[in-house]
Amino acid sequence: MLSLGFGAGFPGIDAVEALREMEGRLEKGLQRLLEGARAKEDGFGWLDLPDSLPEGLFDSVAWLSGFDSVVQIGIGGSALGNRMISSAIGHPFYNELTRKERMAPRFYIADNADPEKASAILGMIDPSRSGFIVASKSGSTAETMANFLFFLGELERSGVKDPAGNILVVTDEKRGALRSFAKETGCRSLSVPEAVGGRYSVLSAVGLLSAGAQGIDIGSLLLGASVMKKNLSGKMETGEDPARVLAASAIRHNEEGRNILVLIPYSDNLASFSEWFCQLWAESLGKGGWGSTPLRALGATDQHSLLQLFTDGPDDKLYLFLVPASRRDLVLPGTSWESLEEISYLGGKTMGSMLYQEALSTASALARKGRPVLWLEVPVIDAFHLGGLVFFFEYVTALTGLSLGLNPFDQPGVEQGKRFTYGLMGRSSYESDADEARIQFRSIMADSAGL
Repeated sequence: MLSLGFGAGFPGIDAVEALREMEGRLEKGLQRLLEGARAKEDGFGWLDLPDSLPEGLFDSVAWLSGFDSVVQIGIGGSALGNRMISSAIGHPFYNELTRKERMAPRFYIADNADPEKASAILGMIDPSRSGFIVASKSGSTAETMANFLFFLGELERSGVKDPAGNILVVTDEKRGALRSFAKETGCRSLSVPEAVGGRYSVLSAVGLLSAGAQGIDIGSLLLGASVMKKNLSGKMETGEDPARVLAASAIRHNEEGRNILVLIPYSDNLASFSEWFCQLWAESLGKGGWGSTPLRALGATDQHSLLQLFTDGPDDKLYLFLVPASRRDLVLPGTSWESLEEISYLGGKTMGSMLYQEALSTASALARKGRPVLWLEVPVIDAFHLGGLVFFFEYVTALTGLSLGLNPFDQPGVEQGKRFTYGLMGRSSYESDADEARIQFRSIMADSAGL
């Protein structure tokens, strides 16, 4: 399903030997992963998602498919994965296709609490002919609730007989404001498994609903993840297991001062995959002073913006290339124009082969400079292989954290900011947080400069 080249992953030393030195820590991390899965501990539930279809999923997909538009209301893990699947598998200009060409509703994501974006989405849809997926495990995420209230109000103003009849909530099975709303109104609802955190939830109803509504083969997504899970559960030495290689590389290079992991997909379809990965990696591993900062770069676009820094800047990064071996292709025509003789070498070549060779060239240039380079290649980007990639990166992230003795499933560092927001927006019982936020902000603005 994928292969990982790591011969240039440890400049100046033998790569296999470098990995052997990490085996003890990785084995402890792996055992902790297996123990947590067996005991069904909180946070480990994503391991079961490839083999457990959410109850009522296909009925809900069929219901959503009848609308003109579907709007996913969510943020973080309740939006990034949806955009990632849609961008990787769907048409890059999906909403501009006709209904006959799409054979599915248009799709929008209301994630940030930005009035410009919310208003723009409203201008593109008829609320009465739109289905709204409201996804928040806690049922209280402030940005999601703001967008939810906005679109609920627009549904009520649209004159639709039962506004809740256009809404489907995906939330905790038993608690939270969204679960209470579903009980009060009788709107459709699906559950986020209790042991699954938001950033690991893309293969649950959180991510699968919108994918299915767009006509994406969610069965193949889950099958790919299931096959990857089976492959990773086999007995392998560290140097044979791409997940262990990647986890070991990230840990070792971080401890040697390379605390930035650059993910470089050579495919526009995978640009949003990088965004999804950044949340997964940063929120899972930035704990207790340890952290590997994920950086997104898109090949070949960022060869014209970031590559100068990568090759001639500080040696503080580990580079992970993500490259499809095969893709739909275009043959470049030859030219007889004398003024274009300089570029005639491109005639008869394919655009896809050029992108692949640019990836190879950039990786080689970095390796020549002594930068650590890993090359992750997948046969093709389709639903099956995307499902495998998703599970692979979730597995690597969890294994890295557990090998370091971290909890890769919580996010204590974001809780204070949430409390400050609740207080400043007037939520009951958070008044002291509002006061502290104002004090801290005054210190930020105590000295200022401006034009």
